[in-house]
Amino acid sequence: MGLHASAMVRTVGLTRRFGELVAVDRLDLDIKPGEIFGLVGPDGAGKTTTLRLLCGLMDPSEGQVEIAGRDVLRDLDAIKDRIGYMAQRFGLYLDLTVAENLFFYADLFGIPQARRDALMAQLLRMTRMEPFRAWPAGKLSGGMKQKLALMCTLLHHPQVLFLDEPTNGVDPVSRRDFWAILYQLVKDGMTVLITTAYLDEAERCNRVGLMHHGRMVRCAPPDVLKTQIEEACFEVEVPDLRAAKGYFEEIPGVLSVEPAGATLHLFLAPEQTSPEALAHKFRDSGLGTAAFRQIVPSLEDVFIALIRKAGNGGRVLTSGSQGAEAI
Repeated sequence: MGLHASAMVRTVGLTRRFGELVAVDRLDLDIKPGEIFGLVGPDGAGKTTTLRLLCGLMDPSEGQVEIAGRDVLRDLDAIKDRIGYMAQRFGLYLDLTVAENLFFYADLFGIPQARRDALMAQLLRMTRMEPFRAWPAGKLSGGMKQKLALMCTLLHHPQVLFLDEPTNGVDPVSRRDFWAILYQLVKDGMTVLITTAYLDEAERCNRVGLMHHGRMVRCAPPDVLKTQIEEACFEVEVPDLRAAKGYFEEIPGVLSVEPAGATLHLFLAPEQTSPEALAHKFRDSGLGTAAFRQIVPSLEDVFIALIRKAGNGGRVLTSGSQGAEAI
């Protein structure tokens, strides 16, 4: 398998089984240099397992992986110097200061003493953590701990950065700061693959891959994903959200029903029903008036609908409201 000239991360038929469970199922990836690629999916979709396979922390059952032109199975030692992996629970030493954690990881990476001071100063400046270099890691906020973990991961100048839900549970301001750092890293030539539970973060990626049961359901830029789904999306104003949701879920051609603030978002199969027909039936049911307005679906709308379809052989299911962080 020769690496495509445009690919920094490439997989072909990547598969990982745990007994009868197929955690990653014939996954094909082709991530370009300098790209931020987001993996999004429900819990158990296979995102973390995928990252571990890419980093060589786990061997695939089938398939191949290349990072920066090298085969992960054959050239793991060479690849380790090219990648940075920040797990969901990164191994910070909470009783050590910020600077001491950085020195510890610099020792692990074998970074020469002559380079450390300038490198650490650069990382502390980039993350705005200079005032906290003498703080014990255990005293830092969640967002600052993630910044420290990122600094430790970046010490050896990796070409590819793998981040497993790095902002999970982090406050919005710290998430924004974290993404500002990622954009700077990519501007400087790094390639980033990030798993995230936040749909607003998926919007910030160059491309997004939706995983479900180990398979890649869709992969495209966020704006393209919003227009790829075949069904039309409508915002519906109704007097009683709960009653209307239950009613629409039983109507053929209504493929997905999800609360969205004070309205419902419905995906309709045009060959089976129409907003006019639904509004008429709804009024006749005695539940009041339903006002339909066609909209461009949000990324959250699309992902929920695609997961419903993927989970039921193409028929979108409805099982209650899910926020962005459930995906």
